[in-house]
Amino acid sequence: MQQVTPNVFTETNIRGCNPSYVTTSDGVVVIDTPQLPTRAVAMRQEAESHGPIRYVINTEHHVDHIFGNYYFKGAGSVVHHRGVYDNFMKVFPELDPFAYAAEAIPTDDPAGADLFPGRAEYYADPNKGTIVFTGDLTLHVGDHTFQLLHTPGHTPGQVAVHVPEERTVFTGDTVFSDCQTWLMTSDIEQWLQALDRLRRLDIDHVVPGHGPVTTARYFDTQRAILYEWEAAVASAISSGWTREETVKKITFADRFPVDIGQGHMMEYIQTLNAGSIYDKLTATRPL
Repeated sequence: MQQVTPNVFTETNIRGCNPSYVTTSDGVVVIDTPQLPTRAVAMRQEAESHGPIRYVINTEHHVDHIFGNYYFKGAGSVVHHRGVYDNFMKVFPELDPFAYAAEAIPTDDPAGADLFPGRAEYYADPNKGTIVFTGDLTLHVGDHTFQLLHTPGHTPGQVAVHVPEERTVFTGDTVFSDCQTWLMTSDIEQWLQALDRLRRLDIDHVVPGHGPVTTARYFDTQRAILYEWEAAVASAISSGWTREETVKKITFADRFPVDIGQGHMMEYIQTLNAGSIYDKLTATRPL
């Protein structure tokens, strides 16, 4: 794993999110878990070599951030915002998270096939939160402070983890660094507000949900990406384009690559992003 500071470690070169951990004088705090089984098992072993795991924090409910919790059973308390807890591995019309996790095994983690549970076995105990909160939450572990900041936008229960002693923030998917941004069912207005909140932090290091570790300057880049998507779709609507025309014509595929292991999903991301924004901008709001 990449060492960002003497106590901050992250992995940015595998399929899924950037799973991370922070070492303290009284154990380890894990922030998001690997989607791939062999990576989850290896990360747990590495983290525990620094001391007992005190907490496992998930920054959102999307499967690439939470599936690895299964392999961290018994390793500290799992901490979830209520929005993460309520949607944890929930099957939605647009995505079955368990099937999505299983699909990655043959291509990205064939050695993990023997570690991958059956659906019933998994859902019997997927290792959900035992500490569930709303708003913000501050945890103290040894000589470190972990400020869990509710930063909705990408998902309703989105959380950023600010560790002031390390001058580091783990943003989850509020930041996609140098790779395609997944808008999905996001609330862009809330997402922009979340970025404004993160911009006020006094930090040196930004560990994003996807892509390389960056700095606070990337908050402005992420803001611009959101504005560009929304402006492009709004312009299409004002020009009278149908949803089908908008989805077909609007693309930012040339801007960034897709994150590791998902290159085949470029077209899917573009159509999903354009379609979701179109639906929101054309929806009739209640009086």
